[in-house]
Amino acid sequence: MSMMSLTVTSIRSRRLPQWSEFGALFIEWRQRARSRREIMTLSERDLSDMGLTRLDAFNETCKPFWEA
Repeated sequence: MSMMSLTVTSIRSRRLPQWSEFGALFIEWRQRARSRREIMTLSERDLSDMGLTRLDAFNETCKPFWEA
């Protein structure tokens, strides 16, 4: 097999994301951002029930929305 056919085969095997995948990613990012804003509104007791401290909540809200 020549180098040319290897290159064409490897390019064809890469798949571009579908629009629905972009939509799902956008929805996930929005949900992540919303959840991170809401965590700061929780009381100390709610955070404690979840096993978190106020510092944990603050550190979570400082993360960018695209980071899991």
